[in-house]
Amino acid sequence: MTEQDKEFYGEYMPLLVEKENLLLNEVKNILDSISTDSETALAEHIKSRIKGSESMRTKLKMRGFDDTVENGLTKLSDIIGLRVVLHFVGDVYTILEKIRQSDKWKVVSVKDYIANAKPNGYRSLHIILSIPFESETIHHIEVEIQLRTIAMDCWASLEHQLKYKKNIANTQLIVSELKRCADEMASTDLTMQTIRELIQKQGNE
Repeated sequence: MTEQDKEFYGEYMPLLVEKENLLLNEVKNILDSISTDSETALAEHIKSRIKGSESMRTKLKMRGFDDTVENGLTKLSDIIGLRVVLHFVGDVYTILEKIRQSDKWKVVSVKDYIANAKPNGYRSLHIILSIPFESETIHHIEVEIQLRTIAMDCWASLEHQLKYKKNIANTQLIVSELKRCADEMASTDLTMQTIRELIQKQGNE
């Protein structure tokens, strides 16, 4: 977080940091409840962030709200974001069920862009959670957890560069190629999942 972000969030900043850490630790506990062995660990890596003040202000204005910190905390659903990058697509749904079962939060919505990819090929599973927020005027905030595979994360990183980099030649060709790659990666994810299941099945015989 920048000094500008800290100044913008003001009195809410310490509580936001606390909630980010609690969310991160709870998801790590869920992962550890399945496996603590590095060879069979579900997650490749986890990233968390508190939304930057400029990004929050831009999003609020786009939605027709005044760009105040209170509106950010009450009108947006990703003030805190967590991204969990997993090895296999089946693990996405395993973690989703564990998240549903936790009493640390309330699941508000689930958007499955893996089963129903966006037109550009984007795939990920987004979970919006409502968590307690113990301020005098705001009692709950909504946060987002994204679950995706390594292949999906790699693709999203490349697509992000295309979206924000200016003066790129042959944009339409690149968009088309990205869509093709997204479909091929999705097919590979499913094949890898099938191979893992075959290996596990033979190991249990």
